[in-house]
Amino acid sequence: MIRSRTSRLAAAALSRPRRQWTCPACLSKRQYSKQPEKREPPDHRKLGHQQELFMTSVYSPGSPIFLPNGARIFNRLVDFLRKQYVRYGFQEVITPTIYKKSLWAKSGHLENYAEDMYAVTGNKRASDLEGATGCCGTDHAKDEAAAEEEDDYGLKPMNCPGHCLIFASKLHSYRDLPVRYADFSPLHRNEISGALSGLTRVRRFHQDDGHIFCRPSQVEGEIKKTLDFVKTVYSVLRLGVSYRLALSTRPKDHYIGTEEEWARAEDSLKRALDASGMEWTVNEGDGAFYGPKIDIVLKDSEGKEHQTATIQLDFQLPKRFELEYQAPAPEYEARGETTDDPELLAHYGPVRPVMIHRAVLGSVERLLALLIENYDGKWPFWLNPKQAIILTVNTSDPVIEWADEVRNILLGNKKLEADGLPALESLSGQTGLAVDMDTTARSLGTKIREAHASGYGLVLVVGEQDAKNQQVSLGKERLGPLEMRDRMLRMVDTFE
Repeated sequence: MIRSRTSRLAAAALSRPRRQWTCPACLSKRQYSKQPEKREPPDHRKLGHQQELFMTSVYSPGSPIFLPNGARIFNRLVDFLRKQYVRYGFQEVITPTIYKKSLWAKSGHLENYAEDMYAVTGNKRASDLEGATGCCGTDHAKDEAAAEEEDDYGLKPMNCPGHCLIFASKLHSYRDLPVRYADFSPLHRNEISGALSGLTRVRRFHQDDGHIFCRPSQVEGEIKKTLDFVKTVYSVLRLGVSYRLALSTRPKDHYIGTEEEWARAEDSLKRALDASGMEWTVNEGDGAFYGPKIDIVLKDSEGKEHQTATIQLDFQLPKRFELEYQAPAPEYEARGETTDDPELLAHYGPVRPVMIHRAVLGSVERLLALLIENYDGKWPFWLNPKQAIILTVNTSDPVIEWADEVRNILLGNKKLEADGLPALESLSGQTGLAVDMDTTARSLGTKIREAHASGYGLVLVVGEQDAKNQQVSLGKERLGPLEMRDRMLRMVDTFE
């Protein structure tokens, strides 16, 4: 029998000894046997670029530029803090960005913090530019030192001296205290270029900077309220109790005040920490030059720790700025004690207030970096810079016109008058929601996938039937635009 070539080849193959498909040594190298690669931890710098939150520039190293999406998140964090200030009794102030060098000498910053500050020199006076002798023959050389002092300024690295000036500007009674000031002014610190990193280490930043001027007997109560403030804010931000507390004590060098004053301040902070019920540790010698502090420390996605919130106790700046308030039995008052002796109570005198420095968010930029990584770019609705988008099914005039009307209702925009200008009553009522539209002539499926990939919290759809019934679609739901607006506002109010 004559077999075909195919049959002969098959028979030859069967007659040969079978070989393994893969030898044991190579088996372990197969692709399917490998463990899946470990995902890199979130990096706020990459996510910030992908979500168009911020950028940096070689022309302003260490000073991030917030883009529209990032500015929305930044402003929502600040607005959230402002609402809490009402609850915790803070009054917001706005203070200068630069002060004369003499102020920094008075506060102790020039002696203890000058390396971390930016110096600013003003324009010289006309007489100095013309030379030592003026047109009238007066010798201006003697005024050279005074002129130099007049023209030397420093960009502020912190707000405390400015707040001391505000407190000192009027008389205070013990009944007025505590006085609480808050300030969101930008601050500048001269970090070395090698330490700069994204939003976590910058030269220009914003701090929810607050200062409490209180009686000695009120110190521990104010620190407890501040720790409660921190706990409330960090719970809303979904950071829970994933932070730790650390007591930073007197530095070995570069500090002002006596060792006895520092010991008294540290004891007050220790009692407040014990009363908080949370575990805490000690950072020996890591206090500010003017007083000990409680630091709230968070970890980023790579396990690196960052100090965010801080509570600092200060007996020194009130002394340097000669701050005082009037109180009965001033000697007892200064010790935080009380007396029932009517003769002592009849005598009023000046008492030095205690100053508490506090920041709940700390650097808003640094906290924003930690939030970007903590959420992995998936923002809760109230913070999301892309809260909702309206997609049109087609490009017909009724659909696009109704989609535009829905957006205006969600934003709280009211119609213009006949002259094209808004009526006075329409200038209020904006919701603050972030709502975009996509009216491009593409398939709805493509636009939905793109919206989800872009991170929109809610994807709303408007079609012919929606326009006819004056509704908007959210998944399988059909809602009126006012109902949709109220739902979104509830999500914001409940921090969803």
